[in-house]
Amino acid sequence: MTGFDPKRHVGVHPERVSHVSSTDYPGHLPAQDEAWNFTKFQQVCPSLALIHIGSLARDQRLTVRVERLSNRSIDLDLIGVDASIANAFRRILIAEVPTICIERVYVWCNTSVIADEVFAHRLGLVPLNVDPALMEFNDPQNDQATDRNTLVFRLQATCERRKNVPKDATDPNVLFINSEILSSQLEWVPQGEQGTPTNPNIVLAKLRPGQEIEMELHAIKGVGKDHAKFSPVATASYRLLPEIILNPEKPVPPDLAENFQKCFSPGIIRLHPRTKKVSVDKEFARFESMSREVYRHPEFDGCVQLARVRDHFLFCIESEGFYPPERLLPEAIQVMRTKIATLRRAAEALLHDSVSNEDAEMEEA
Repeated sequence: MTGFDPKRHVGVHPERVSHVSSTDYPGHLPAQDEAWNFTKFQQVCPSLALIHIGSLARDQRLTVRVERLSNRSIDLDLIGVDASIANAFRRILIAEVPTICIERVYVWCNTSVIADEVFAHRLGLVPLNVDPALMEFNDPQNDQATDRNTLVFRLQATCERRKNVPKDATDPNVLFINSEILSSQLEWVPQGEQGTPTNPNIVLAKLRPGQEIEMELHAIKGVGKDHAKFSPVATASYRLLPEIILNPEKPVPPDLAENFQKCFSPGIIRLHPRTKKVSVDKEFARFESMSREVYRHPEFDGCVQLARVRDHFLFCIESEGFYPPERLLPEAIQVMRTKIATLRRAAEALLHDSVSNEDAEMEEA
């Protein structure tokens, strides 16, 4: 079909998808010279040149564009990279960007209905508003807690009946003191140069008169691949940009235009008020659900091809914890750069060892 490019598109058909696999060298096809050029990359993407992602950019047009930003989430477009790179960022966001979470719980007293193990697990899931850059990872060889790698909190509460409560009151918050234990009741115990607040309104437990909780909590720095509680995101996902390709050689009949419009998400297909000519709203195409409903109607066979743009990723990232959402992707990029630097040093060391061995063999000969 006219407009469908196997290099640029992933085909979406009634019962299958096509052109999914990438080439051995992403973005490069046989008999084509598409060598990456840093000078050209700087001219096309000057604001991103310092990232120096190298040959990750396909066709020299790496672009990051923010579509929506709120206090807790961000929608952004990552354009011009292979799926392997986009997926690497997603996996790093989930599993390798560090955060601070409660790891050890010392229970001195717990007469609530929640078992110690369950309560400790709930406490570990409480997001702490602490910049991980200010703390160090625990040394696996020496598990000693210090003010550089551990935050200490105390939780102490006793439930009691309030005096002079109206006889018809049924609300536990009116009847009792400390009927609910909130995360705002975590008392930070300063150690050295530390300081941190927490999210205040998370319900940790519910108590009734005579029940008491007294605990000491130790929070450490960790990453999501060790435990999901350290993941800085509630979710980090992406999908490929939908594209609806109309066939100019077989336009949609005007008398069927409204039925054609109903096959897609609202706002995607536009109709000319007089001629009923069909067109696609490129701005709203990103919201198409790709339900493939249009393929169920034989009268539209050959009129349209559904596809997704191979190197245009629509990211949705929801922050949970210290990081504002706009900081998460740069943090993931920094983790990737650290990995690349480690791999480069290892490769250089391997090359140096190989050269040294060859020199030694030549001397022996």
